[in-house]
Amino acid sequence: MQTEFSDDQEQFREVVSRFLQDKSQPTAVRAQMTTEAGYDPGVWRLLTEEVGLAGTHIPEAYGGFGFGAVELGIVAEEMGRHLYCGPFFASSVMAGFALLDGADERHKERLLPGIAAGTTIAALVLDSLDSPLRVGASVSASEGLLSGTAPLVLDAHNADLLIVVASTPEGLGLYAISAKSAGVTVTPIESVDMTRKLTRVGFDQAQAEAIGFLSAESLEQLWDQICVALAHEMIGGAQRLLESTIEYTAMRYQFGRPIGSFQSLKHRCADLLMEVEIAKAATHHAARCLDALAGEPYAASMAKALAADTYMNAAREAIQMRGGIGFTWEEDTQLWYKRAKSSEVFMGTPSIHRERMISIMELQE
Repeated sequence: MQTEFSDDQEQFREVVSRFLQDKSQPTAVRAQMTTEAGYDPGVWRLLTEEVGLAGTHIPEAYGGFGFGAVELGIVAEEMGRHLYCGPFFASSVMAGFALLDGADERHKERLLPGIAAGTTIAALVLDSLDSPLRVGASVSASEGLLSGTAPLVLDAHNADLLIVVASTPEGLGLYAISAKSAGVTVTPIESVDMTRKLTRVGFDQAQAEAIGFLSAESLEQLWDQICVALAHEMIGGAQRLLESTIEYTAMRYQFGRPIGSFQSLKHRCADLLMEVEIAKAATHHAARCLDALAGEPYAASMAKALAADTYMNAAREAIQMRGGIGFTWEEDTQLWYKRAKSSEVFMGTPSIHRERMISIMELQE
């Protein structure tokens, strides 16, 4: 199993980083997060057409580049570092993986190329973002008609296509439906993190197309794939907070000397560095396990739990070491703090993922 990044992967990271550094500066993030859409369509076109990031992990047979979880993790990590606002995670990651895991071949060939090219923006409608065990309770399908409400859906207000996981008498079915179809309502929801837009999606006997099924195993796999990508995004944000905090402590003077020279702050920064490196190692390992189809089956949950705790701790330290100024609207640190808080509970809290880890370990005994 690969243990470090190749030269090609490092060059890929550099390309992604340069693009986001140019297009996702804090001033741009602030401008985009206050709009209804929450992102810049022009930047999205450049990201998908010129850089081709939307198809990073989608196989070449469906119009993508056929890279794996490691390369997708590089993209997500840089997006987390630069707090990218856009439908990448909802469309390429969540909806893309759902189609790869659950759709039949005919529908993969029809739906995935548009997502890979970025010309189709999709959103995955899961009625629970807590745990795979809770999916399928509130959205149901009968003869192709969807009914029910998914209380939290990422970026559905921007979607052309909704990929819906719904309960059927045979199990969890996968359905495709236009976001503009009759019987579909998409309601924006206010959240603490303005850089990641959430919606409520309701179905009232909405006619949808059955495109496949999700078994218990494929649903668990989908959860792992999404959580590993999210963990990469979180460690990217944590790394950014660590670096900016160290820079601030070197610049801020008190009693005639930089506050970074105080022993207590040195220790806090050193502890935070160790936390970030441990979470980063666990997350990179989880991606390599996905690509190798080997390794610990609980690696994804371990990465999500560690990355969430580390991101939140990095955000708290960043606020505190700035003497509270970091939480003011004028200071950019609060943007990463709010993303850390929303990501902590998105796709399952750390406690839920640790419980999931224990359950997987018990099954192995």
